[in-house]
Amino acid sequence: METAIWYASLARPSFAPPAWLFGPVWTALYILIGISFGRVFVLAWRKKIDKIVALPFVLNLIFNLAFSPIQFTLQNNFLAAIDILLILGTLIWGMAAIYRHEKWLTYIQIPYLVWVSFATILQLTITYLNW
Repeated sequence: METAIWYASLARPSFAPPAWLFGPVWTALYILIGISFGRVFVLAWRKKIDKIVALPFVLNLIFNLAFSPIQFTLQNNFLAAIDILLILGTLIWGMAAIYRHEKWLTYIQIPYLVWVSFATILQLTITYLNW
């Protein structure tokens, strides 16, 4: 089934944002992610932080990049719910891990944390409604 038709057929909660909002939000977030994650990777590469500090950022990128294929190609709400929980968990882990090294890298993640927290509630609700 075509992705747009499939997604439109899902039961969604009343607080689900309109589809057009996702593009601008993710564009802004990916700019912040690029800046902050890039800085973490540079710090790890230059050995200014332990590589273990960069691990949650690597995992977060992997889980983040996996979400759309899981949700829209596989059309699997349950796996997408697990994946978004992993995104949220690795984001919180990463924010905590980098805080003592460069606090601003934690602060710049706050919009991403707010959106992922909302997206987690949204995805868990969609998964529940379509079980």
